Amino acid sequence: MESVALVAPVTALEFAGDVLLAGTGPEVAAFLLSGGAAAGRRSVLREASVRGLRAEPGGRVAAFGGGWLAVLAVRRGGPGGAPRLAACGGGAARRLGARVWEARWAAGGRLALALGGGTVALYEWRAGGSWLRSARCGGAGALRCAALAGTGWGRLAMAAGTAAGAVVVWRAAEAEAPRRTLLGHRGAVLALSYAEPRGLLASASEDRGVRLWAVGELGGGGEAVCLLACYGHGSRVAAVGLRGPRPVSAGEDGACVEWDSGGGVRSVRRGHRGALRALALRPAGGRLATGGSDGGARLWRPRRAAEAEALGAPERPRAVLLVGPRRVLALGEAGGLAAYEAAARRWVPLLGPAASCGPRGLLAAAPTPDDAEPLCALGGGDGRLLVFAPGSPERAARLRLFHGPVLGLSWAARPGPALGPAALLISGPGGTVLWMDVTCGPGTVPAVRLMGHYRLPPCKQRWHTCATFLPQGGLLLCGDRRGSLLLFSCSGSSDSTDRGTPCSEGTVSQSEPSCLLHSEALPVKDPLSVLFGLHGKTGVTSVTCHGDYIYSTGRDGCYRQLRLRDQQLEVLQKHRPCKGLQWIEELRFTPDGDLLLLGFHADNFVVWSTRNGVNLHCVPCGGGHRSWSYCSCPEADAFVYIKRGDVMLYHSEAEPCEQQVLLASLHGREITCVRHLGALQLPACRPVNVFITGSEDTTACVLTLSELTRAAVPLARLSDHISSIRALALAGSALRDGTQLCSLLFSAGGRAQIECYRLQCAVDLEAEGTVSCQVTHVASHRLDEHWDRMKNRHKLVKMDPETRYMSLSVVRGTTSEQLAMPCTFLAAACSDGSVRLFVLLEAAQKLLLVAESFHHQRCVLKVEAFLHTRAEGKRKHLLCSAATDGSIVFWDITSAITDATDALQHSEGELQPLALGTPLLTVMAHSCGVNSLHIQELPEGRFLVASGSDDGSIHVCLLEVTQSSDDAEPGTCLHIKERVARPCCHAAHVTGVRVLQPDLVLSASVDQRLTLWRLSWDGLEELSTTFFHVPDLAELDCWEVVEAGGEQHWYCVLCGQGLELLRCAALDTHSKFPSQGNVQ
Repeated sequence: MESVALVAPVTALEFAGDVLLAGTGPEVAAFLLSGGAAAGRRSVLREASVRGLRAEPGGRVAAFGGGWLAVLAVRRGGPGGAPRLAACGGGAARRLGARVWEARWAAGGRLALALGGGTVALYEWRAGGSWLRSARCGGAGALRCAALAGTGWGRLAMAAGTAAGAVVVWRAAEAEAPRRTLLGHRGAVLALSYAEPRGLLASASEDRGVRLWAVGELGGGGEAVCLLACYGHGSRVAAVGLRGPRPVSAGEDGACVEWDSGGGVRSVRRGHRGALRALALRPAGGRLATGGSDGGARLWRPRRAAEAEALGAPERPRAVLLVGPRRVLALGEAGGLAAYEAAARRWVPLLGPAASCGPRGLLAAAPTPDDAEPLCALGGGDGRLLVFAPGSPERAARLRLFHGPVLGLSWAARPGPALGPAALLISGPGGTVLWMDVTCGPGTVPAVRLMGHYRLPPCKQRWHTCATFLPQGGLLLCGDRRGSLLLFSCSGSSDSTDRGTPCSEGTVSQSEPSCLLHSEALPVKDPLSVLFGLHGKTGVTSVTCHGDYIYSTGRDGCYRQLRLRDQQLEVLQKHRPCKGLQWIEELRFTPDGDLLLLGFHADNFVVWSTRNGVNLHCVPCGGGHRSWSYCSCPEADAFVYIKRGDVMLYHSEAEPCEQQVLLASLHGREITCVRHLGALQLPACRPVNVFITGSEDTTACVLTLSELTRAAVPLARLSDHISSIRALALAGSALRDGTQLCSLLFSAGGRAQIECYRLQCAVDLEAEGTVSCQVTHVASHRLDEHWDRMKNRHKLVKMDPETRYMSLSVVRGTTSEQLAMPCTFLAAACSDGSVRLFVLLEAAQKLLLVAESFHHQRCVLKVEAFLHTRAEGKRKHLLCSAATDGSIVFWDITSAITDATDALQHSEGELQPLALGTPLLTVMAHSCGVNSLHIQELPEGRFLVASGSDDGSIHVCLLEVTQSSDDAEPGTCLHIKERVARPCCHAAHVTGVRVLQPDLVLSASVDQRLTLWRLSWDGLEELSTTFFHVPDLAELDCWEVVEAGGEQHWYCVLCGQGLELLRCAALDTHSKFPSQGNVQ
């Protein structure tokens, strides 16, 4: 088998001129600093991950990890003049026999190495490799890291961090005893960095601390002084470097921290989804690179810090509004309106309290094209409305709308180009909402025309907060303070100007015409569709349209994707993009495909990039409960807010993005499950495989894994789970024209939670042949919520809140022709000892528990459903479950499915779970837990059942399905015809097993070995073993591919601490390995 794609933790980084090198698994990837494009990727180490990269000025790079060493050359001559990676010194990695902790280029192009056991050596890597000199350092103890200094053997010195928390320094020529011992850390020292010109040594430890030592020459004598002890990380510190006299550290809390000269935090960079594992600093330009356990690599540029300044408002402000990056409007408590002119740095009064709408006012500005004068609306507590341009406030349209206060005021966006009148929506007492069109020419008073009159449903906080017109035409979507979305019908086309009732004709007048009589002439319209309380009681903050979908945000920390079907709103998916982002105010789609979220994280205003997973701006404003406004343009970003009774302005000039993603992040923790969805054919390219992964970080990810780039591209992230995801299952997968994939996805895990989605992946021909993914949330189920809805629940034993789903399997063959209603059945293995059967009613968006059994009485690890079709066409649905005692149990669930379907048709309330029945057969296959299970169908009602266990053994049995001879009660009978087992075939747990063909079995283990076995009833014969580079293997998935020329391949994807795709040519085992007892 050969590896064709790999996603692994980034464990080493190094700058080599204008190229950044990243070690990910056994591979080294090169990136151009000028554009960030991948310049090359090469596998350099055989059975180890790259733990360090050290470049010399001549362009050679030493890569080391475990006991392996390889030397590469970064050469020009790639496509477009890009650098490429080439092997040096014979081209093969060398196994040195001892772990390499550190490498340094010495005189003559040789390598100085720090080895396990405290050995310092000089190594000639050319001409086959040879040891020149070596010395064992006395009193080394258990090393965890090392740093080298000096070029010749006489001046070569090593500093090593020990597991006891000490930093010990030796000189190679006098290695019998340490020269110095630096004490201070209270945990193992994990990383060291030495700056020879300054004589500074930085150390990072498990105690979450970073220390800076003044040591002078590393191998010299004298006392070392601890200059700084820096604490600020939330977890272990994995890497450290020196930028001048200041340390920079990367921790397992995902933070890259730059410390100041006093030991405090100068800046923090976050963006990775998991722990940081590698750090590299580039002296020229101030850039740095970080790599993490999420498989991501990021390049960071220095960014100028922007501070907010106080503007000194003329009176106590009530509301603020930005009408440009440097122009601020402030509405005072008494009702006066003033504008701040940045050029003159002074406030200019626009409207006095008597000329405005009095106290308790609301202020809103209409979105306008660039360089256009905006329109502002001012609503008062006495029901009056002013519409004006900030440049000419004396020409204002004045209207009296209500007998009570104006409660809501917003401008509604129209689809298409920004032409025609602006739409203004005003809420008043009693749930009244008025839609007005406003037009304004140069030097004229705005003309206001009443277009619609709407009524909100009764609730305590009955006013709208945002609105937009839908591109379908004739429909208006509003969000209200109660958190609901409401869809209204418009009286005419939203872009027409010849309808409606004029309220102000665009002439200068001090009178205040009333809209009350005009509004009574228009019919009051109720909503066509209501999603009540969708965003909770804190309210909807924005609604917008992008592409074919609708997006809404709220103060619940979520944004939702919706679509319109038959004039009804339908929620497709809920997104919770960032932990701790409690309030999302607005979404902004950028031209380069990024989605920016404006909101509040604790008491900070943030602009969050969903693509990079990082804050583009973070302003400590004290929270969003006071008035604020944000403005972004190509030249600058500005944020104005009220704090301590004054107006504060944050202004940041436009500059390149601080963060550049070189390798996309997948998951922050271990990948626990993976499923192959299918392959899409891109234009003029090999098919691209689409996968779904689930992780302990509570998210599932839809991604593509390319054999060409050997890298993963996330398409969508699913974040509805509240605990880790342990199992995935697909149902009804379909490939259309080679360019579209459609499937149902089930995900399950901790807290007894199951989520169901509809996935649609397609080739986007307009975006250079990329793949897009649309996710629709279908249904969900949690056992604790199910228990709370049950009658007489006080008589039942409440479910354990720590119950986890360990495995899922879709029951095939439950079609609408066989059953009375279209539904999908799902079997689940549970940690509380039960096997449960669920049914999905997709049309009703319900996932129901219909049957269960506690036969195992211990944790059930695996479940697999299979279908037996008799000669007369009658189907039998069978189920296989495996538990921690090594037993494999077989069930006939046909009657349970039929009874559940009948109960669904006649049930009016909560459905009580049925009994799953009595098992047909139990096989004691292993001595301990069954971690992998697979069933392969053979002709004539036979099945191969393969399983792997915690004890490293593999068990395969031949199962025959027959019908009982009892005519009175015909039933299903199972018989074990043959069985074979091989104990200790792996050195660790067997967490993946697949029957590829009747005489070929594939197994994978935590020992990082993938083995092909020839199956006969005489035994399992090993054909080949491949080392893979995914530690802590959790699961595998396999599928067969037939190439255009008829060549057959098997593909296998492995997940754990990473993701790897391997390919194997199909074997003709009958011709190559003839023997007796082959499986037929």
